[in-house]
Amino acid sequence: MARKPARAPNDDIGEETRLKMYRTQVVIREAEQRAFDLFLQNLVKGTSHLSLGQEAVAAGFATAMNPGDLSFCTYRGHAHTLARGVSIEKVLGELMQRDNGLMRGKGGSMHLTSEEHGVMGSYAIIGAHLPIACGAAWRAQYKGQKDVSVCFFGDGTTNIGAFHEALNFAVIWKLPVVFVCENNLYMEYTPIEDVTAVQHPAADRAGAYGLEAVIVDGQDADEVYRAAQAAYAKARAGGGPSLIECKTYRYSGHSRADPAKYRKPGELDKWKERDPIKIYRERLLQFGIEQETIDKIDTEVRQVVDDATEKCKAAPQPPFELITRDVYADGGWAWRN
Repeated sequence: MARKPARAPNDDIGEETRLKMYRTQVVIREAEQRAFDLFLQNLVKGTSHLSLGQEAVAAGFATAMNPGDLSFCTYRGHAHTLARGVSIEKVLGELMQRDNGLMRGKGGSMHLTSEEHGVMGSYAIIGAHLPIACGAAWRAQYKGQKDVSVCFFGDGTTNIGAFHEALNFAVIWKLPVVFVCENNLYMEYTPIEDVTAVQHPAADRAGAYGLEAVIVDGQDADEVYRAAQAAYAKARAGGGPSLIECKTYRYSGHSRADPAKYRKPGELDKWKERDPIKIYRERLLQFGIEQETIDKIDTEVRQVVDDATEKCKAAPQPPFELITRDVYADGGWAWRN
């Protein structure tokens, strides 16, 4: 039986942290909705994968991190990149292939990276980043450093060999790494339950590697935050890895090309009743935070998104010579034997 983290006293988080988590969720929601709108205007090239509906996972884990901790993301990485403090302008600029983008337009939607913010890449290959996160954690362990590597992945990754190899390796070496499964019920177009022998694709496999099964309500940022805190403390104390399954839901299809017609009638509406931002807005009110304070955050974030959008529209395309820069580690492109 999977264990759900015990609910701590209500005063364990505090107003300042809760307001930060609320703002982070609103930033992700507004920025990604704007990315969708810009795509419809043909200003975002290629495809992209949105996390609308999954904001609480990114907000909870990022808020609980220390500045030096490392995030490893999937192709659905906008949310985690924004949650670590990368500006909306940098993210939208990258999606729009502008010179003011996070990677000057060379990375695009599926490869957002910011070493400065601890975002160690968004990986388009399913499961590829789990062993890499183990490597980063092994480095911290070897050097006696206290940073934790946090690796986010979808439910479909649990059926990839790299998932099992990474978990086994992390447990054997007691690495300071936290594996976070964002179970939004669907792989690409296939329900995870149709192709997986266990009910909980991540948590039900934890015991095979000597790990405790932990399932978290991924729509509730407080619950996510508490689970993250416990896992980070365990990792920093030398207790080894954790595997956390967050039950969540994506409102849009797998990518821009997916109308998500495979979903059951009424399923989306049912999940929207537990919208993470709606839940958290009500939570703030319950703790006595004024409606005016909440509304001010909403207004400020929308203004930042509007300003960032105009700056990105006005920004130039990256110069052509940038295409041959940073191909190899020395910054150049010439082939070497």
